[in-house]
Amino acid sequence: MSASQPLVQSPLSAPAPALAIAAALAVLYVVWGSTYLGIRFALEGGWPPLLMAGIRFLVAGTVLFAVLRLRGVPMPTRRQWRNSAFMGALLLGLGNGMVCIAEQSVSSGLAAVAVASVPLWIGLFATLRGQRSNRLEWLGLGIGFVGVLWLNAGSSLTASPTALVALLVAPVAWAFGSVWSKGRDLPSPFMGAAAQMLCGGAMMVAAGLLLGERLDAMPTTKGLFAVAYLAGFGSIIAFSAYVWLLHHVRPTLAGSYAYVNPVVAVVLGAWLAAERFSAHDMGAMAVILLGVVAITLSKARAPKVVTAAEAST
Repeated sequence: MSASQPLVQSPLSAPAPALAIAAALAVLYVVWGSTYLGIRFALEGGWPPLLMAGIRFLVAGTVLFAVLRLRGVPMPTRRQWRNSAFMGALLLGLGNGMVCIAEQSVSSGLAAVAVASVPLWIGLFATLRGQRSNRLEWLGLGIGFVGVLWLNAGSSLTASPTALVALLVAPVAWAFGSVWSKGRDLPSPFMGAAAQMLCGGAMMVAAGLLLGERLDAMPTTKGLFAVAYLAGFGSIIAFSAYVWLLHHVRPTLAGSYAYVNPVVAVVLGAWLAAERFSAHDMGAMAVILLGVVAITLSKARAPKVVTAAEAST
């Protein structure tokens, strides 16, 4: 075992202030909930799905990378670039890219509901890696999943086989990448976000071109504004907050955004795009939020992780 791999390793970085964690989670809950509708508006504005997502992340990653380098943040090492590329492929290429493909034929609300299974997959992959979840955490996951099922029960929405497969692959890839990242040699949180966006964006642009996607005409003003919002708020701000959370909290808590995003996505879809919304959906949303509360409370009761320094004393 090399010197960079201690025998006793804490899975998290130094403790972060509770207010900072709450603020980062709030950004994920609200901003990422709105990005589903942003993706729909971008697609309606003339963007092909993978080219749109790839350009979004390339622009956001370039801006964030340039700002960080100007502030003196170190360049990622070769190993860190490799790990960031793998995470970019999973979280952005497969995670976000598949959602963009699916939203060509399904509503933004349905896409958000499908992605709400992320915490369940995170719990499964974390268990396979040997991390045990307490009973309250599993209860929260179960409650949240019931709410997701309720939200989609009786829905008249239909999806093509391609969209259904895409909405299955997206949360699995995102969850695996989130759990895989723990303990890896990665850059600092914000530089890590920039590196992942650069790598993932380049992969999606290449994949889109290989699949025959082209910009035959200039996207509409609506489409351009949608991509600008997705790049600025959805990528630079929200994705950076998510990567920061992965360094400071357990993956299950970082992934709890997936239970709140359907609430935001369905409300915005009904308000701005005339998507289906009813009292039935409000009840399901309440159950989803209850699951998030249970997951959050389970973190407060989780036993403290023993660090290498504490073990040596």
